[in-house]
Amino acid sequence: MSPVFIVGVLNTTPDSYFDGGNYDQIESAVDRAIQMIEEGADIIEIGGESTGPGSSDVSEQEEITRTIDIIKAIKSAYPDQKLSIDTYKSAVARKAIDAGVVMVNDITAGRGDPEMFSSIAQSGVDYVLMYSKDATARTTVSDQKYDDVIMTISTFLEGRMAQAIASGIDQSRIIIDPGLGHFVSAIPEYSFAIIDHLSEFTQIAPVFISPSRKSFLAGPNKLPASERLPATIKASSDCAKNGAQYIRTHDVAAIKAAI
Repeated sequence: MSPVFIVGVLNTTPDSYFDGGNYDQIESAVDRAIQMIEEGADIIEIGGESTGPGSSDVSEQEEITRTIDIIKAIKSAYPDQKLSIDTYKSAVARKAIDAGVVMVNDITAGRGDPEMFSSIAQSGVDYVLMYSKDATARTTVSDQKYDDVIMTISTFLEGRMAQAIASGIDQSRIIIDPGLGHFVSAIPEYSFAIIDHLSEFTQIAPVFISPSRKSFLAGPNKLPASERLPATIKASSDCAKNGAQYIRTHDVAAIKAAI
């Protein structure tokens, strides 16, 4: 099995589905980052806007306010720590890159901001292209159906990747995320199919994936996010076994130990 990098989630938002409001101040955010670093996170990913179902739009300036000072504070305390920004806005990405992030995770795969591809091309950072059934960043809850979910997502990612390369982004910097949960469909079987067939996506580019406490893991008892850690460990381990290079998670210590 190839090395797997653990990406620790640091949401600086009030409305994220699992930890919203816990780390929206610099001190609490930095303390959480330090905890994840000590637990073995290879990358810390800072997100200033929730895009899950029912989340609210956040202005460019508000997202910058929520993230950039925290990025700078983490880099000041841990200069060698790799950081990522979870954003689809090019202005936020540029500010974060200037502050020291080495990866941009874009859930819209460049569809959310026409300037994103050129900003990434100029910066030379790693760039995650993610599949989502919704063209905008605001995720909907729907029983989206697919004739072939693997082919649909592969075709989408290959198309976005080709456009990114044509825009000047180095192919070696592109990482893909096939999406899971509501980004794909409210029907859980599709998410499990993606995990089962993850090795097919690794033929396109390195794979980044985040099963962490997502809705498809709720099971027949409709467990809340707070009770989905066992399922998250199993899903994350399966993702690693099937070729994922990056596992994004809220539970760094548990997932690192499992993998």
